[in-house]
Amino acid sequence: MRSSIVLLSLLVLAFISHSATAKKHPLDPLSASEINHVRKLVLKSKLGLHKNISFQYVALEAPEKEAVYEWKYGSSSLPPRKATVIARIPGETHQILVDFTSKEVVYDEVYQGFGYPIFTSEEQGKASQLPMEYPPFIESIRTRGLDMKSVLCSIFSVGWFGEKKQGKRVINVLCFYTNGTVNIYARPIEGVTVVVDLDQMKITRYIDRIKVPMPKAEGTDYRESTQKPPFGPTTNSISIEQPEGPSFKVHGHMVEWANWKFHVGFDVKAGPVISTADVYDPEKGRFRSVMYRAFISELFVPYMDPSEDWYYKTLFDAGEFGLGLSSVSLQPLNDCPRHAHYMDAIYAGANGKPVVKENVFCIFERYAGDVSWRHTESGIPDLVVTEVRPEVTLVVRMVATAGNYDYILDWEFKKNGAIRGNVGLSGILDYKATSYTHLDQIQKTNEDIYGNLLAENIIGTFHDHFLTFYLDMDVDGIENSFVKAMIKRKDVTNGQSPRKSYWTVEKMVAKTEDDAKIQFDLKKPADLLVINPNKKSKVGQDITYRLAPRSIATSLLSLDDYPQIQAAFTNNQVWVSRYNRTEQWAGGDYMDQSHGDDTLAVWTNKNRDIENKDIVLWYTMGIHHIPYQEDFPVMPTLSEGFELKPTNFFERNPILKLESTNASSLPKCKKAN
Repeated sequence: MRSSIVLLSLLVLAFISHSATAKKHPLDPLSASEINHVRKLVLKSKLGLHKNISFQYVALEAPEKEAVYEWKYGSSSLPPRKATVIARIPGETHQILVDFTSKEVVYDEVYQGFGYPIFTSEEQGKASQLPMEYPPFIESIRTRGLDMKSVLCSIFSVGWFGEKKQGKRVINVLCFYTNGTVNIYARPIEGVTVVVDLDQMKITRYIDRIKVPMPKAEGTDYRESTQKPPFGPTTNSISIEQPEGPSFKVHGHMVEWANWKFHVGFDVKAGPVISTADVYDPEKGRFRSVMYRAFISELFVPYMDPSEDWYYKTLFDAGEFGLGLSSVSLQPLNDCPRHAHYMDAIYAGANGKPVVKENVFCIFERYAGDVSWRHTESGIPDLVVTEVRPEVTLVVRMVATAGNYDYILDWEFKKNGAIRGNVGLSGILDYKATSYTHLDQIQKTNEDIYGNLLAENIIGTFHDHFLTFYLDMDVDGIENSFVKAMIKRKDVTNGQSPRKSYWTVEKMVAKTEDDAKIQFDLKKPADLLVINPNKKSKVGQDITYRLAPRSIATSLLSLDDYPQIQAAFTNNQVWVSRYNRTEQWAGGDYMDQSHGDDTLAVWTNKNRDIENKDIVLWYTMGIHHIPYQEDFPVMPTLSEGFELKPTNFFERNPILKLESTNASSLPKCKKAN
């Protein structure tokens, strides 16, 4: 549930603070001591006079990029550390900057715009408990013949639907029934909505609109302990052994592996943040910059049910609920393989004190029998040449359980210089209870149920997932350009060849932000390139990285639909913006009930010059989800991803000299009896 969180003892803080030998990095997330210091300074300020102050978001105030690079290349010390704070008192949102050097609150401004900050775990938990002592709700449960002891509730954001003024900071609480299962989402108490004012923390509206049959608990429990034989399908145990240990090294938040070095950070909204990613060039004998910073900026999940009880379910899981806040402790051997390295995360709770989550990240080497490169040559007389190299990659993983959905977030680094972003969707669908038990009944009524009937009395509602990635590419330097390499057909004329047509490439350099707005079209294929126009390869090619998307799903909502106005950053699948340190969150800093007036779409309306400038690439990966019976009662993982691939970045194949694997280098394992 979105409201659930395990607050671990602060006694473990000492175990995850930077060791004395770990090198500090300018982009390290705030430490426990820094979070405590922020809390102390804010509470000492005028804002601290309010008893009901709540720390909604506390994070490192990103230093200037130039200062980070100066530190990186050894010309300066660590830049000064600052923290950005979004705090809430009833009726007011405060934007605060804390300076650790001067030990003071630099500014404290009341936010006057539309929208509200991310929900805290604490207020989610409190709000979800309010119906349990609310007489009208208790009566609704009684009239349905249900047991209050088996009722659980969770919160859902209310969205924005054209109101001109800022609405109150309210959320909807929906409830579910266990009584025979832990799969609460499979037994929704349909038709009942509890509206809670978060500032007052009280119920302000109650709706009991319809009564719908409660889906049965039988067959919904997904726990291993509840399953009955026959089990399977079964295979023999599989484990990747590393007798000499893993090949990567972790120093604080810095990771070194093979030809890569990069920084792993944590943010309450984004979850994993990859920074200062450099790849080693064997030809040049040095590391070269690829990517300054990358993370999921927003995750938009609109459900396709416009009915009264569902229309508002247009969730923003990063800006409203927080992917980092929704992170869970990873389970060794199942979430991550043997020899994985685990990292904890620290963030500020609603009271401003540090909260620890153990094993939020795992880092591991992946080998799944894939081939890095190969060739067999049999065209030479009396000689057959076969060369094969296995592919081993490095994965940084975090799992965010945003209510019913589990998002498996991977950043994968390859020896060939590519970076792959991958998202796996699993967990439970947000089911809708119905009176229908068979498809024939629906067909007779011709009713639009806005989904598929998956089991008796259970509908899986149609919905989307749009993940917008912030990709600050610094390809061999800060100044880059965006190029669209369009594949176009050419006709052969004048009998120049037996062929009648072929295709060629025409390149278009984006001069401004408008030029770089891309909507995928299968009939207009193109490579999307981030180039360094100031450097060339030996043969004169632009030094380049290429965005290779796998998903081309786009939002089908009308542009004037209010959720789409909020999520205007999904209007295009690719955007390129001029770098601005404050433009990080595609939907704005205040996503809950925002009016869509501070989004990526608004920023790029400035149409800034982006040729040979410091630019940011934004990519939205979309998934149209039509639920099927195999998604019930728990969903097999559905994966989508993209790659950032070196393209004329190296002079030749950078993994040409990879060594092959031979049996003598492998551990000697005993054969099972």
